Amino acid sequence: MAETRRCDDAAGCPAPCFGPSIARFTRSGGAGAGMRYVSTRGQAPVRDFAGVLLAGLAEDGGLYVPETWPAFTPSDWRALRGRPYPEVAARVMQPFVGGALPFATLRALCAEAYAGFGHAAVAPLVQLEPNLFALELFHGPTLAFKDMAMQVLGRLFDHVLAASDQRVTIVGATSGDTGSAAIAAFAGRARTDVVILHPEGRTSEVQRRQMTTVAAPNIGNIAVGGTFDDCQDLVKAMFADAPFRRALNLSAVNSINWARVAAQVPYYVAAALALGAPDREVAFAVPTGNFGNVLAAWVARRMGLPVARLVVGSNRNDILFRFLDANDMSVHSVAPSLSPSMDIQVSSNFERLLFELLDRDPAATSAAMLRFRAEGRMTVPDAAWHRARTLFHGFRLDDDGTVAEIRRLHAACGYLADPHSAVGIAAARARPCPAGAPMVAAATAHPAKFPDAMRRAIGAAPPLPPRLADLYERAEHYARAPAELAAIESLVRATVERKTV
Repeated sequence: MAETRRCDDAAGCPAPCFGPSIARFTRSGGAGAGMRYVSTRGQAPVRDFAGVLLAGLAEDGGLYVPETWPAFTPSDWRALRGRPYPEVAARVMQPFVGGALPFATLRALCAEAYAGFGHAAVAPLVQLEPNLFALELFHGPTLAFKDMAMQVLGRLFDHVLAASDQRVTIVGATSGDTGSAAIAAFAGRARTDVVILHPEGRTSEVQRRQMTTVAAPNIGNIAVGGTFDDCQDLVKAMFADAPFRRALNLSAVNSINWARVAAQVPYYVAAALALGAPDREVAFAVPTGNFGNVLAAWVARRMGLPVARLVVGSNRNDILFRFLDANDMSVHSVAPSLSPSMDIQVSSNFERLLFELLDRDPAATSAAMLRFRAEGRMTVPDAAWHRARTLFHGFRLDDDGTVAEIRRLHAACGYLADPHSAVGIAAARARPCPAGAPMVAAATAHPAKFPDAMRRAIGAAPPLPPRLADLYERAEHYARAPAELAAIESLVRATVERKTV
């Protein structure tokens, strides 16, 4: 489906490539068995797609990225116009999956993954204003954009684990939505145990209950005394504990897992095609905490989709805004907000972009990340920062501004945006594309997930969909623990041993 092309070919590549690599693919529909993945820090084994799916985090602490980037031609994009979303998803993911499974199998898994979504289009576009659209990504089982990738990942894990006769323990950190999406995707599956860490008291009640009311024996929930960044650090520490990692055969489904990012690329493609791509540029605004969702939009552009601009929307936890505005990548304390899924100060997926900005130099990337963890501040060379700013633009909105945007949208056109989506929509309005390309804001969660914020903004909270109508009456199952590695590892072991967590 894709052509052979050097990414440093200025005449052919629409993206700031941040370093040369060559992608070789057949025109029959994707990569062969040769698609390989390397760590951003250069000291982990090179793996195929199945390997990075199960590994999650690389052994050297880095993140896996494709060794080469696939490139689609304009005719390749045009061939996807009007196709059902599951087929678009399979076609876009196939170069990354490579020989890990046949295309027919991937297409069938995608069709199954999206069959239960609450909208026929899966990820519909809603026009809010002239040249401004909301890309609704919340029609899956847990009402958040994480379902778009997680429902595919659950099925990919089943297929790969069955083929290799393996079992894994998935550990994940969530700021609100990843955990419930992972639990919905993996509950009851025969070859996976799942333990999710969430920051106690820092998610909405709906977000918490979507995780803790699932009583499947392979699911464990831990409320951690701390922030999302503490939870994320604990997950990384478990992976760094080599004996523990081997004993439990750890894996991850946070966006540190490359497969999560790969499965998010298709909805940007589908939106762009609906608005005229590849014969017309588009721009995206994405409310962002861990940087994975907006990175997927960058990947789509890297593959040849004509994306003119990417706007990164931040709440009061604004490390990404400060980086893009003033090259200030410094960690501040995490402050609770009305958009809790974005209450993050260490955006793990930024490492993948940093690797590209540093011309794919693993030693430089590793040194920068280790200094960042040690000092709480990252030094990005000015030349690399300026290259990032040719595409990425930052925007920041505090709680009062978020409430005002929800209220404005409701009054102007009757649209109900949750706090995260409101940040993305406000970002799109504040940073329009000078070239006049349509702005698409990622609407990442259903407003019913955040009833307190909606009442504050418009005086009422929309009801949960019928399938979740009894959520507040369901019994909860979870443990509490301090942000200490030994306590967390003990609880993870208990889940794997089928004890109550």
